[in-house]
Amino acid sequence: MADALAARLDALAPSDGSPWLKAGVDGAPAAAGGELAERIARELRLRGRAVLVVSTEGFLRPASLRYEYGKRDPDSYADGWFDTGALWREVFGPLEPGGSGRVLPDLWDPVTDRATRSPYERLPEGGVLLVHGPLLLGRWFPFDLSVHLRLSPGALRRRTAEEWLWTLPAFARYERETDPGAAADVVVRADDPRHPAWTGLER
Repeated sequence: MADALAARLDALAPSDGSPWLKAGVDGAPAAAGGELAERIARELRLRGRAVLVVSTEGFLRPASLRYEYGKRDPDSYADGWFDTGALWREVFGPLEPGGSGRVLPDLWDPVTDRATRSPYERLPEGGVLLVHGPLLLGRWFPFDLSVHLRLSPGALRRRTAEEWLWTLPAFARYERETDPGAAADVVVRADDPRHPAWTGLER
């Protein structure tokens, strides 16, 4: 699957006229989107592409903002945990037409609750940005290819760690309001990680 997705990306032209391709791998943490993003990146590099993988976990907002309504508020998780403004400014903005290509790979360390102070990385022209994380779709991010890792409610509950079960209403709301299965270019049914099935690759 990673090889097929990499081949699809390698054949695309950036839709905004910039020199960089931008792809998103969307899914709950239980779906392990970071692992798929890294596999796609590896396949793209074998094709001679420069790739930068960015996790939205590196763009969490400070704890004082995330926990404004408590540490286990599903609506806060859906609406206020991830710094989408910083993602636009530091990740997508530099890859717009005429951009510098200098991307900040992460901004905030949720463990220390401090800025990471990571150096900028320059993605050369012709390179591919792969962003992965939950609740990515419906935010107008300029993805040339978007992949949604779909888990049934039962699989999502089974594979979510107990300390994160409180986030399940946020994902139920995401399904209702965003319908990521319809919004994504490719949908991967990931209930059984050993046998994923996907649709949309032919479009």
